[in-house]
Amino acid sequence: MNLIDIYQLFLHHQQVTTDSRNCPKGAMFFALKGERFDGNKFAEKALEAGCAYAIIDNPTYYKDERTIVVDNVLTTLQQLAHHHRKALGLPIIGITGTNGKTTTKELVAAVLSTKYNILYTEGNLNNQIGVPLTLLRLNPDHELAVIEMGASHPGDIKELVDLVHPNYGLITNVGCAHLAGFGSYEGVLHTKGELYDFLRRTKGKVFVQSENQALLSLAKGIEQVAYGSSETAFASGHVVSCDPFLTFNWKQQGKIHTVETHLIGSYNLDNVLAAVAIGRYLKVPAERISRAIAAYEPTNNRSQLKKTANNTLIIDAYNANPSSMKVAIENFKLLPVSPKAVILGDMRELGETSDALHAEVVEQVKAAGFDKVLLCGKHFSNVGQAFAPYADTEALVAALKAQPLKGYHILIKGSHSMGLEKVAELL
Repeated sequence: MNLIDIYQLFLHHQQVTTDSRNCPKGAMFFALKGERFDGNKFAEKALEAGCAYAIIDNPTYYKDERTIVVDNVLTTLQQLAHHHRKALGLPIIGITGTNGKTTTKELVAAVLSTKYNILYTEGNLNNQIGVPLTLLRLNPDHELAVIEMGASHPGDIKELVDLVHPNYGLITNVGCAHLAGFGSYEGVLHTKGELYDFLRRTKGKVFVQSENQALLSLAKGIEQVAYGSSETAFASGHVVSCDPFLTFNWKQQGKIHTVETHLIGSYNLDNVLAAVAIGRYLKVPAERISRAIAAYEPTNNRSQLKKTANNTLIIDAYNANPSSMKVAIENFKLLPVSPKAVILGDMRELGETSDALHAEVVEQVKAAGFDKVLLCGKHFSNVGQAFAPYADTEALVAALKAQPLKGYHILIKGSHSMGLEKVAELL
């Protein structure tokens, strides 16, 4: 069966699943494969659970005419998503970056939702599987889409923009992350820049931070909408305070709008101003922009403030890389509270530079003079002997059970795979 025929089936069964445990009646099951699973084996189960069709790429598992055999299920899923996106033709904003892309995506979605019927990436479904699944949720009632795109290897963003065909693009920033896959900062910069490369070819527009010289250089030859602290930027704003939440102001036609957010840290200024810029550009009224940003609350351990019976926690344990770690520690240092403790877990996927980059964090923590420092993980164990680091999260959990912390403001930050949410539960 060719792609056009499969698309006609999709138009009659507009729900897609890749999980045989979640099979809405009439959905289409795509039997994806991974290192540890083969969805082909579950095609019959998906049909029995209520799916109308199962798309497989191993003929051994053909059951009946409801089983569609293709060369490669993932490729078919991606091609179907791209065809659907082109058929609907609505404007799409593509967002990527080392830090802040999920928060920015959600802020942009919150702002645009006050005027438009939009679709946006749920959670972090920003990879070669998540992006096509998001595109296949588009329907004719949507007016705009905001699609987040992640990358861990060269060429990842090019592959995703070729699927998405965005009309607008935003790179939040570029830093040292996933160096095991990219090899260097330059590799990260080149890959993130693949979004700009596409928009340059297609005469699209980019929203760009007005003081970020690396991104301004990458964006040459593309129509730009600037945001930042520069008075000449299309969306200009400044930090008012961070105690602990960010309060900022932004200007439109001489009028100052002051917004109190639920976001921790001055480093979120760029994220909120990106949402202001996109909202302004797409004619969302100023009052709606401010109200949407003020109402947004982060979830999923992304700079969340939590007060417990014993401590006040800033939980930033969804992800970590050298640039996000640096700004989180600097912001926490500046908070006018006492006493302060930091609990830091390893930053993963940094390749050969990992120990050196962890050593830089250790020096920053030493200079900050926090009242208590707890480190855990292989790389912090290699370089953080001054703080008697723990080998892993489990060892740290055991120590905190034996000697609980009370009365502290605590920053908890590390890569998601470190599982530091277990630590937060004890505090």
